[in-house]
Amino acid sequence: MKVSLFITCLVDNIFPNVGVAMTRILQAHGCDVRFSPEQTCCGQPSFNSGYCDASRDVASALIRALHEADVVVSPSGSCVGMIRHYYPELFADSPKWREMAIDVANKTYEFSQFMVNVLKVDDVGARFPHAVTYHPSCHGSRLLGVKDEPLQLLQHVRDIQLIELPYARDCCGFGGTFAVKMGDISGAMVDEKAQHVTETGAEVLVGTDMGCLMNIGGRLSRTGQSTRVMHLTELLYEGMRNSKEVLV
Repeated sequence: MKVSLFITCLVDNIFPNVGVAMTRILQAHGCDVRFSPEQTCCGQPSFNSGYCDASRDVASALIRALHEADVVVSPSGSCVGMIRHYYPELFADSPKWREMAIDVANKTYEFSQFMVNVLKVDDVGARFPHAVTYHPSCHGSRLLGVKDEPLQLLQHVRDIQLIELPYARDCCGFGGTFAVKMGDISGAMVDEKAQHVTETGAEVLVGTDMGCLMNIGGRLSRTGQSTRVMHLTELLYEGMRNSKEVLV
């Protein structure tokens, strides 16, 4: 299967290993991975702030970069949620662009969603002998509907100890521009989330959106916690390299 990557702003600029891990996993499972260097931000920050014209400019650039792809995969439920749910709305007054937006939306998937529901793979052959707790991001789970897929992948990792995160579905307080506009509230929310992570005693916190993980990881670090923070792709890829059954 020909798979085009949509690498988000945070992954591209701050966490490139997430993109590398996702690429290696897809390749190990038979995908012909492509990358369009013309891709840009999905436009979510400006859209959430009410700047629809600016968002259309950014979104149209991404649509042009991805519209010829067979399928698009991204390591972010938040950004995929933006494309799936709001791109058709952004171009409601332009039939041509709306049609292109719907086409891109219909073939764009969050990583775990693609692995489990499209490739029908929930066991990547990984081994990860550590205690792990999972944080479900709000946009991925509520907006995009990605709920069971990350856990299906984690549950098939050999030697992993999965520990349930208390109040897991509570927001971490990031929310993109929310963390800037409502700093005090955001700080209180991430304090609570970090406390729950620490309570689990897990060695590793895993999630599917680097915005959430950056926020929680930053708070854990500032409070002196040694919990390792990993994107799902990073954990799975490290686990695949730990396993003698998989060549990556």
